[in-house]
Amino acid sequence: MAIKLERLSALAVSRARKAGLYADGKGLYLQVARGGARSWIFRFRHAGRRRDMGLGSLDAVTLAQARKKATDARHALTKGEDPIEGRRALEASQRALAGKARTFEDCAAAYIAAHAPGWRNAKHSAQWSATLEAYAYPVLGKLSVADIEVAHVLRVLEPIWNDKPETASRVRGRVEAIISWAMARGYRPAGANPATWRGHLAKLLPARAKVRPVKHHPALPYAEIGAFMADLRAQEGIAARALEFVILTACRTSEAIGATWGEIDLDHATWTIPAARIKAGREHRVPLSAPAVAILRSMLKVREGEFVFPGGRRGRPQSTNALLALLKRMKRGDLTVHGFRSTFRDWAAERTNYPNEVSEQALAHAIGDKVEAAYRRGDLIEKRKRLMADWAKFCGTVAKSGNVVPMRRAR
Repeated sequence: MAIKLERLSALAVSRARKAGLYADGKGLYLQVARGGARSWIFRFRHAGRRRDMGLGSLDAVTLAQARKKATDARHALTKGEDPIEGRRALEASQRALAGKARTFEDCAAAYIAAHAPGWRNAKHSAQWSATLEAYAYPVLGKLSVADIEVAHVLRVLEPIWNDKPETASRVRGRVEAIISWAMARGYRPAGANPATWRGHLAKLLPARAKVRPVKHHPALPYAEIGAFMADLRAQEGIAARALEFVILTACRTSEAIGATWGEIDLDHATWTIPAARIKAGREHRVPLSAPAVAILRSMLKVREGEFVFPGGRRGRPQSTNALLALLKRMKRGDLTVHGFRSTFRDWAAERTNYPNEVSEQALAHAIGDKVEAAYRRGDLIEKRKRLMADWAKFCGTVAKSGNVVPMRRAR
Protein backbone atom coordinates (compact mmCIF):
# COMPACT_ATOMS: atom_id res chain seq x y z
CA MET A 1 0.00 0.00 0.00
CA ALA A 2 1.41 3.37 -1.00
CA ILE A 3 2.20 5.82 1.77
CA LYS A 4 0.23 9.04 1.41
CA LEU A 5 2.56 11.91 2.34
CA GLU A 6 0.12 14.68 1.57
CA ARG A 7 -1.93 15.09 4.74
CA LEU A 8 -4.18 18.01 3.92
CA SER A 9 -7.31 18.04 1.84
CA ALA A 10 -9.22 20.91 0.32
CA LEU A 11 -11.90 20.43 2.96
CA ALA A 12 -9.37 20.37 5.82
CA VAL A 13 -7.78 23.54 4.48
CA SER A 14 -11.11 25.34 4.29
CA ARG A 15 -11.93 24.37 7.89
CA ALA A 16 -8.53 25.30 9.37
CA ARG A 17 -9.31 28.28 11.63
CA LYS A 18 -7.34 27.70 14.82
CA ALA A 19 -4.00 29.52 14.97
CA GLY A 20 -1.04 27.27 14.25
CA LEU A 21 0.74 25.23 11.57
CA TYR A 22 -1.04 22.50 9.60
CA ALA A 23 1.44 20.11 7.96
CA ASP A 24 0.92 18.79 4.45
CA GLY A 25 4.23 16.94 4.34
CA LYS A 26 7.69 17.44 2.84
CA GLY A 27 8.04 20.84 4.50
CA LEU A 28 4.80 22.41 3.28
CA TYR A 29 2.55 23.99 5.93
CA LEU A 30 -0.63 25.99 6.08
CA GLN A 31 -0.06 28.77 8.58
CA VAL A 32 -3.02 30.30 10.42
CA ALA A 33 -2.23 33.51 12.25
CA ARG A 34 -3.96 34.63 15.44
CA GLY A 35 -5.92 37.21 13.53
CA GLY A 36 -7.25 34.54 11.18
CA ALA A 37 -5.03 35.25 8.16
CA ARG A 38 -4.01 32.02 6.36
CA SER A 39 -0.95 31.54 4.19
CA TRP A 40 1.44 28.86 2.90
CA ILE A 41 5.05 28.40 4.02
CA PHE A 42 7.73 25.96 2.98
CA ARG A 43 10.11 25.05 5.81
CA PHE A 44 13.58 23.75 4.93
CA ARG A 45 17.20 23.62 6.03
CA HIS A 46 20.05 25.05 3.96
CA ALA A 47 23.69 25.63 4.86
CA GLY A 48 23.03 24.40 8.36
CA ARG A 49 20.13 26.72 9.24
CA ARG A 50 16.39 26.46 9.11
CA ARG A 51 14.49 28.85 6.84
CA ASP A 52 10.83 29.56 6.17
CA MET A 53 9.80 30.52 2.64
CA GLY A 54 6.47 32.23 2.16
CA LEU A 55 4.46 30.86 -0.77
CA GLY A 56 1.51 33.26 -0.69
CA SER A 57 -1.83 33.67 1.03
CA LEU A 58 -4.55 31.03 0.88
CA ASP A 59 -6.77 33.53 -0.92
CA ALA A 60 -4.29 33.69 -3.82
CA VAL A 61 -2.68 30.22 -3.77
CA THR A 62 -4.62 26.94 -3.76
CA LEU A 63 -3.44 23.74 -2.11
CA ALA A 64 -2.38 22.30 -5.47
CA GLN A 65 -0.46 25.47 -6.37
CA ALA A 66 1.26 25.51 -2.97
CA ARG A 67 2.36 21.88 -3.49
CA LYS A 68 3.77 22.80 -6.92
CA LYS A 69 5.76 25.69 -5.43
CA ALA A 70 7.07 23.47 -2.64
CA THR A 71 8.15 20.85 -5.20
CA ASP A 72 10.06 23.50 -7.18
CA ALA A 73 11.79 24.67 -3.99
CA ARG A 74 12.81 21.07 -3.14
CA HIS A 75 14.31 20.66 -6.63
CA ALA A 76 16.44 23.76 -6.02
CA LEU A 77 17.62 22.29 -2.72
CA THR A 78 18.71 19.06 -4.40
CA LYS A 79 21.00 21.20 -6.60
CA GLY A 80 22.50 22.90 -3.55
CA GLU A 81 20.63 26.15 -4.16
CA ASP A 82 18.75 28.29 -1.65
CA PRO A 83 15.22 28.62 -3.09
CA ILE A 84 14.64 31.96 -1.35
CA GLU A 85 17.75 33.52 -2.89
CA GLY A 86 16.84 31.98 -6.23
CA ARG A 87 13.42 33.59 -6.11
CA ARG A 88 14.94 36.96 -5.24
CA ALA A 89 17.30 36.73 -8.20
CA LEU A 90 14.40 35.88 -10.49
CA GLU A 91 12.36 38.83 -9.22
CA ALA A 92 15.32 41.18 -9.71
CA SER A 93 15.75 39.91 -13.26
CA GLN A 94 12.06 40.45 -13.95
CA ARG A 95 12.24 44.00 -12.59
CA ALA A 96 15.27 44.65 -14.77
CA LEU A 97 13.34 43.40 -17.80
CA ALA A 98 10.48 45.70 -16.84
CA GLY A 99 13.03 48.47 -16.57
CA LYS A 100 13.79 48.06 -20.27
CA ALA A 101 10.81 50.32 -20.84
CA ARG A 102 12.16 52.84 -18.31
CA THR A 103 14.25 55.34 -20.20
CA PHE A 104 16.90 57.47 -18.56
CA GLU A 105 14.68 60.50 -19.09
CA ASP A 106 11.78 58.72 -17.32
CA CYS A 107 14.01 57.91 -14.37
CA ALA A 108 15.45 61.44 -14.25
CA ALA A 109 11.98 62.97 -14.10
CA ALA A 110 10.96 60.57 -11.33
CA TYR A 111 14.20 61.23 -9.41
CA ILE A 112 13.73 65.02 -9.56
CA ALA A 113 10.08 64.75 -8.50
CA ALA A 114 11.05 62.54 -5.54
CA HIS A 115 13.91 64.73 -4.32
CA ALA A 116 12.73 68.25 -5.17
CA PRO A 117 10.80 68.67 -1.87
CA GLY A 118 14.09 68.29 0.00
CA TRP A 119 16.01 70.79 -2.12
CA ARG A 120 16.43 74.40 -0.98
CA ASN A 121 14.38 76.05 -3.70
CA ALA A 122 12.76 75.67 -7.11
CA LYS A 123 15.85 77.11 -8.76
CA HIS A 124 17.89 74.06 -7.76
CA SER A 125 15.33 71.76 -9.35
CA ALA A 126 15.34 73.89 -12.51
CA GLN A 127 19.14 73.65 -12.69
CA TRP A 128 18.95 69.86 -12.58
CA SER A 129 16.45 69.79 -15.42
CA ALA A 130 18.33 72.37 -17.49
CA THR A 131 21.74 70.64 -17.32
CA LEU A 132 20.26 67.22 -18.06
CA GLU A 133 18.28 68.55 -21.02
CA ALA A 134 21.32 70.34 -22.43
CA TYR A 135 23.93 67.62 -22.01
CA ALA A 136 22.57 64.22 -20.90
CA TYR A 137 19.25 63.74 -22.70
CA PRO A 138 20.62 64.07 -26.26
CA VAL A 139 22.69 60.93 -25.61
CA LEU A 140 20.98 59.07 -22.76
CA GLY A 141 17.41 60.37 -22.77
CA LYS A 142 15.70 57.68 -24.85
CA LEU A 143 17.98 54.82 -23.79
CA SER A 144 16.70 52.20 -21.40
CA VAL A 145 18.29 52.95 -18.05
CA ALA A 146 19.20 49.24 -17.83
CA ASP A 147 21.30 49.47 -21.01
CA ILE A 148 23.46 52.52 -20.21
CA GLU A 149 27.16 51.72 -20.26
CA VAL A 150 30.40 53.61 -19.69
CA ALA A 151 30.69 54.43 -23.39
CA HIS A 152 27.35 56.25 -23.26
CA VAL A 153 28.37 58.31 -20.23
CA LEU A 154 31.66 59.24 -21.91
CA ARG A 155 29.74 60.48 -24.96
CA VAL A 156 27.97 62.89 -22.62
CA LEU A 157 31.04 64.07 -20.73
CA GLU A 158 33.95 64.15 -23.18
CA PRO A 159 32.66 67.07 -25.33
CA ILE A 160 32.41 69.35 -22.26
CA TRP A 161 35.00 67.91 -19.87
CA ASN A 162 37.84 70.23 -20.97
CA ASP A 163 35.85 73.36 -21.88
CA LYS A 164 33.29 73.27 -19.08
CA PRO A 165 34.82 71.16 -16.30
CA GLU A 166 32.58 72.44 -13.51
CA THR A 167 29.42 71.89 -15.53
CA ALA A 168 30.66 68.48 -16.68
CA SER A 169 31.34 67.46 -13.08
CA ARG A 170 27.81 68.43 -12.06
CA VAL A 171 26.32 66.52 -15.00
CA ARG A 172 28.34 63.41 -14.13
CA GLY A 173 27.19 63.53 -10.50
CA ARG A 174 23.56 63.91 -11.55
CA VAL A 175 23.74 61.03 -14.02
CA GLU A 176 25.34 58.87 -11.33
CA ALA A 177 22.58 59.73 -8.84
CA ILE A 178 19.81 58.89 -11.32
CA ILE A 179 21.35 55.55 -12.29
CA SER A 180 21.82 54.65 -8.60
CA TRP A 181 18.17 55.51 -8.02
CA ALA A 182 17.18 53.25 -10.93
CA MET A 183 19.17 50.39 -9.39
CA ALA A 184 17.49 50.88 -6.02
CA ARG A 185 14.08 50.84 -7.69
CA GLY A 186 14.88 47.64 -9.55
CA TYR A 187 14.88 49.23 -13.02
CA ARG A 188 18.52 48.28 -13.54
CA PRO A 189 20.46 45.24 -12.29
CA ALA A 190 22.69 45.89 -9.29
CA GLY A 191 26.35 46.37 -10.09
CA ALA A 192 28.88 49.03 -10.97
CA ASN A 193 27.43 52.45 -11.80
CA PRO A 194 28.89 53.56 -15.17
CA ALA A 195 28.92 57.21 -14.04
CA THR A 196 30.88 56.63 -10.81
CA TRP A 197 34.05 58.75 -10.63
CA ARG A 198 36.35 57.20 -8.04
CA GLY A 199 38.01 54.05 -9.27
CA HIS A 200 36.01 54.16 -12.49
CA LEU A 201 35.72 57.27 -14.69
CA ALA A 202 38.74 58.65 -12.84
CA LYS A 203 40.79 56.21 -14.91
CA LEU A 204 39.33 57.47 -18.18
CA LEU A 205 39.10 61.27 -17.70
CA PRO A 206 41.57 63.77 -16.22
CA ALA A 207 40.72 65.19 -12.80
CA ARG A 208 38.84 68.46 -12.99
CA ALA A 209 41.59 70.29 -11.07
CA LYS A 210 44.10 69.27 -13.73
CA VAL A 211 41.91 70.37 -16.61
CA ARG A 212 41.76 73.97 -15.50
CA PRO A 213 42.86 75.67 -12.28
CA VAL A 214 40.03 76.80 -10.01
CA LYS A 215 39.27 80.46 -10.68
CA HIS A 216 38.60 82.48 -7.55
CA HIS A 217 36.41 85.57 -7.55
CA PRO A 218 38.56 88.69 -8.04
CA ALA A 219 38.84 90.35 -4.62
CA LEU A 220 39.88 93.80 -3.48
CA PRO A 221 42.94 93.84 -1.16
CA TYR A 222 41.67 94.77 2.29
CA ALA A 223 44.13 97.67 2.51
CA GLU A 224 42.15 99.38 -0.28
CA ILE A 225 38.68 98.88 1.19
CA GLY A 226 38.55 102.29 2.89
CA ALA A 227 39.24 104.21 -0.33
CA PHE A 228 36.80 102.01 -2.23
CA MET A 229 34.05 102.59 0.34
CA ALA A 230 34.61 106.34 0.11
CA ASP A 231 34.02 106.17 -3.65
CA LEU A 232 31.04 103.87 -3.17
CA ARG A 233 29.35 106.17 -0.64
CA ALA A 234 29.62 108.98 -3.15
CA GLN A 235 27.52 106.95 -5.59
CA GLU A 236 23.77 107.48 -5.66
CA GLY A 237 21.06 104.88 -6.13
CA ILE A 238 19.75 101.70 -4.55
CA ALA A 239 22.42 99.50 -6.17
CA ALA A 240 25.13 101.50 -4.38
CA ARG A 241 23.42 101.08 -1.01
CA ALA A 242 22.90 97.37 -1.68
CA LEU A 243 26.59 96.88 -2.49
CA GLU A 244 27.62 98.84 0.61
CA PHE A 245 25.31 96.62 2.69
CA VAL A 246 26.82 93.48 1.12
CA ILE A 247 30.31 94.61 2.07
CA LEU A 248 29.41 95.64 5.63
CA THR A 249 27.62 92.35 6.36
CA ALA A 250 30.05 90.09 4.42
CA CYS A 251 27.01 88.24 3.09
CA ARG A 252 26.41 86.66 -0.29
CA THR A 253 24.97 88.84 -3.04
CA SER A 254 21.75 86.82 -3.32
CA GLU A 255 21.19 87.03 0.42
CA ALA A 256 21.41 90.83 0.44
CA ILE A 257 19.41 91.67 -2.66
CA GLY A 258 16.75 89.16 -1.63
CA ALA A 259 16.45 90.58 1.90
CA THR A 260 12.92 91.47 2.98
CA TRP A 261 11.78 93.83 5.71
CA GLY A 262 10.30 90.88 7.57
CA GLU A 263 13.84 89.58 8.13
CA ILE A 264 15.08 92.85 9.64
CA ASP A 265 14.93 93.76 13.34
CA LEU A 266 16.18 97.34 13.53
CA ASP A 267 15.54 97.62 17.28
CA HIS A 268 18.00 94.80 17.96
CA ALA A 269 20.22 95.53 14.94
CA THR A 270 19.80 91.99 13.63
CA TRP A 271 19.04 90.51 10.23
CA THR A 272 17.78 86.91 10.25
CA ILE A 273 18.15 85.12 6.92
CA PRO A 274 15.85 82.07 6.65
CA ALA A 275 17.36 78.65 5.94
CA ALA A 276 15.78 78.55 2.47
CA ARG A 277 18.00 81.46 1.36
CA ILE A 278 21.24 80.23 2.93
CA LYS A 279 23.68 78.01 1.05
CA ALA A 280 24.37 75.93 4.16
CA GLY A 281 20.62 75.36 4.61
CA ARG A 282 20.44 76.77 8.16
CA GLU A 283 18.92 79.99 9.48
CA HIS A 284 21.63 82.65 9.84
CA ARG A 285 21.55 85.69 12.13
CA VAL A 286 23.61 88.69 11.03
CA PRO A 287 24.56 91.31 13.62
CA LEU A 288 24.27 94.74 12.01
CA SER A 289 26.89 97.40 12.60
CA ALA A 290 25.87 101.05 13.00
CA PRO A 291 26.66 101.92 9.33
CA ALA A 292 24.62 98.89 8.16
CA VAL A 293 21.66 100.01 10.28
CA ALA A 294 22.02 103.52 8.85
CA ILE A 295 21.69 102.10 5.32
CA LEU A 296 18.54 100.22 6.29
CA ARG A 297 16.98 103.30 7.88
CA SER A 298 17.66 105.27 4.72
CA MET A 299 16.05 102.53 2.64
CA LEU A 300 13.06 102.43 5.00
CA LYS A 301 12.31 106.05 4.10
CA VAL A 302 11.85 105.09 0.44
CA ARG A 303 10.29 101.68 1.04
CA GLU A 304 8.30 100.41 -1.97
CA GLY A 305 7.42 96.84 -1.01
CA GLU A 306 8.70 93.81 0.85
CA PHE A 307 12.26 93.94 -0.52
CA VAL A 308 14.81 96.09 1.27
CA PHE A 309 16.59 96.85 -2.00
CA PRO A 310 13.86 96.95 -4.67
CA GLY A 311 14.70 96.65 -8.33
CA GLY A 312 13.49 98.50 -11.39
CA ARG A 313 10.51 96.17 -11.83
CA ARG A 314 7.72 96.36 -9.29
CA GLY A 315 7.78 93.53 -6.78
CA ARG A 316 11.30 92.48 -7.75
CA PRO A 317 14.59 93.01 -5.88
CA GLN A 318 17.80 94.50 -7.22
CA SER A 319 19.64 92.17 -9.59
CA THR A 320 23.23 90.97 -9.41
CA ASN A 321 23.80 92.60 -12.81
CA ALA A 322 22.84 95.98 -11.35
CA LEU A 323 25.63 95.67 -8.78
CA LEU A 324 28.13 94.54 -11.43
CA ALA A 325 27.12 97.48 -13.63
CA LEU A 326 27.78 99.77 -10.67
CA LEU A 327 31.31 98.38 -10.32
CA LYS A 328 31.91 99.06 -14.00
CA ARG A 329 30.71 102.67 -13.62
CA MET A 330 33.17 103.03 -10.77
CA LYS A 331 35.92 101.78 -13.13
CA ARG A 332 36.25 98.63 -11.03
CA GLY A 333 35.09 96.07 -13.52
CA ASP A 334 38.05 93.96 -12.38
CA LEU A 335 36.12 93.09 -9.19
CA THR A 336 33.13 90.90 -8.43
CA VAL A 337 30.61 91.46 -5.68
CA HIS A 338 31.27 88.02 -4.21
CA GLY A 339 34.96 88.85 -3.97
CA PHE A 340 34.33 91.25 -1.09
CA ARG A 341 33.70 88.23 1.12
CA SER A 342 37.33 87.26 0.49
CA THR A 343 38.38 90.81 1.33
CA PHE A 344 36.62 90.49 4.68
CA ARG A 345 38.08 87.03 5.31
CA ASP A 346 41.63 88.18 4.57
CA TRP A 347 41.23 91.21 6.83
CA ALA A 348 39.86 89.09 9.71
CA ALA A 349 42.73 86.59 9.39
CA GLU A 350 45.58 89.09 9.00
CA ARG A 351 44.50 92.17 10.95
CA THR A 352 42.48 90.81 13.88
CA ASN A 353 42.80 88.27 16.67
CA TYR A 354 39.31 86.83 16.27
CA PRO A 355 39.28 83.01 16.18
CA ASN A 356 38.83 81.43 12.76
CA GLU A 357 35.43 79.98 13.70
CA VAL A 358 34.05 83.47 14.38
CA SER A 359 34.82 84.76 10.88
CA GLU A 360 33.65 81.48 9.34
CA GLN A 361 30.37 81.83 11.19
CA ALA A 362 30.10 85.43 9.98
CA LEU A 363 30.42 84.14 6.40
CA ALA A 364 27.73 81.50 7.09
CA HIS A 365 30.06 78.74 5.96
CA ALA A 366 28.94 75.17 6.59
CA ILE A 367 31.07 73.29 9.13
CA GLY A 368 32.97 70.59 7.28
CA ASP A 369 33.93 68.63 10.39
CA LYS A 370 30.85 66.57 11.40
CA VAL A 371 32.09 66.19 14.97
CA GLU A 372 32.62 69.92 15.36
CA ALA A 373 29.25 70.61 13.77
CA ALA A 374 27.56 68.28 16.26
CA TYR A 375 29.01 70.12 19.25
CA ARG A 376 28.74 73.71 18.02
CA ARG A 377 25.20 74.68 19.00
CA GLY A 378 25.48 78.49 19.25
CA ASP A 379 26.10 81.00 16.47
CA LEU A 380 28.72 83.13 18.32
CA ILE A 381 26.48 86.16 17.89
CA GLU A 382 28.06 88.31 20.63
CA LYS A 383 31.58 87.80 19.27
CA ARG A 384 30.34 88.45 15.75
CA LYS A 385 28.77 91.75 16.85
CA ARG A 386 32.21 92.98 17.84
CA LEU A 387 33.78 91.54 14.69
CA MET A 388 31.31 93.27 12.38
CA ALA A 389 31.63 96.56 14.28
CA ASP A 390 35.40 96.42 13.83
CA TRP A 391 34.99 95.58 10.14
CA ALA A 392 32.66 98.57 9.66
CA LYS A 393 35.18 100.79 11.41
CA PHE A 394 37.97 99.50 9.17
CA CYS A 395 35.81 100.10 6.09
CA GLY A 396 35.31 103.69 7.28
CA THR A 397 39.00 104.54 7.25
CA VAL A 398 41.37 105.27 4.41
CA ALA A 399 45.16 105.28 4.36
CA LYS A 400 46.88 108.38 2.98
CA SER A 401 50.63 108.79 3.01
CA GLY A 402 50.95 106.27 5.80
CA ASN A 403 48.34 107.94 7.99
CA VAL A 404 44.94 106.47 8.81
CA VAL A 405 42.22 109.06 8.35
CA PRO A 406 38.69 108.44 9.70
CA MET A 407 35.99 108.47 7.05
CA ARG A 408 32.64 110.16 7.43
CA ARG A 409 29.69 108.03 8.42
CA ALA A 410 27.35 106.60 5.82
CA ARG A 411 24.37 108.77 5.22
